[in-house]
Amino acid sequence: MSLYRDTGVVLRVHKLGEADRIITLLTRRNGKVRAVAKGVRRTTSRFGARLEPFGHVDVQFYTGRTLDVVTQVQTVDAFALPIVGDYQAYTAAAAIVETADRLAAEEEEPALKLYLLVVGALRALAGGQRDPSLVLDAFLLRAMAFAGWEPALTECARCGERGPHAAFNVQAGGLLCPRCRIPGSVHPAPEVLAVMAALLHGDWPLAEDSSHTVRRDVSGLVAAHLQWHLERRLRSLPFVERRAREAPLTAALGSDPHPDGGEPDIGDVDSDVDSDVDSGVDSGEDAGDTDAGGEPSATGGATPGTAATSVDGHGTGQCAR
Repeated sequence: MSLYRDTGVVLRVHKLGEADRIITLLTRRNGKVRAVAKGVRRTTSRFGARLEPFGHVDVQFYTGRTLDVVTQVQTVDAFALPIVGDYQAYTAAAAIVETADRLAAEEEEPALKLYLLVVGALRALAGGQRDPSLVLDAFLLRAMAFAGWEPALTECARCGERGPHAAFNVQAGGLLCPRCRIPGSVHPAPEVLAVMAALLHGDWPLAEDSSHTVRRDVSGLVAAHLQWHLERRLRSLPFVERRAREAPLTAALGSDPHPDGGEPDIGDVDSDVDSDVDSGVDSGEDAGDTDAGGEPSATGGATPGTAATSVDGHGTGQCAR
């Protein structure tokens, strides 16, 4: 019997037979793993509650012919408890795990940096100290950088001329200089580009000082850029609640989101961590199963190739694919 053990985050689950489930996890050493958890839908299951979306768990697997089998589960971080109690955090977490599922290239291909980004983002959401929409956008920008789709924010995406530049085009990959500018480009305010760069590089004081209008425009550009390169819509993004938070929320449901010795939060996972990890990532398989975010189907106001955002007095800009 071949057994192996790994730490991972539950991305999604769906039913199998009368009492089983297929669990999709993003693990530290083995990348994306799909495994059968037998009997977890029964009320007498020993570890069914631990294999829910957003769970950070230590799992023992038995290698099967087609799918591995979960034989033992221990909770590392109970992120789900504080996240599901806050709708804004829950919708952001659903978008995070769906994005990770799509970006994980193939099963059992290590993706350590993506794993660290997911754990850090979920820890930040569970802590409730930062605006969930900022945490989501920071994760999406860094995940795109990991996949090789980092938007050009300081130089022209085509010729490389140093900025600042005014035009942003999703199809071209970021900012464009006046010579390279193409029809359909938008002109975001300088504050929007500054916040995007701050989220990408972990400058949280600058990002948190931004206005709600700037954050909304950032979210539109980030979502459009991601979905253009994924070549598909994220089902959970339309349900992400974008609102200004008056005061930080804390984990009031009794879960400790920052246990000693845990993984760093997304503010500590810099975009260049573990740079030796191969970042050639393709888009993942189309998820037709039940995931944490239900069955959403687009981005919050932005579709692939379209940046629906009011920018710098120019109205709504479109980046036609």
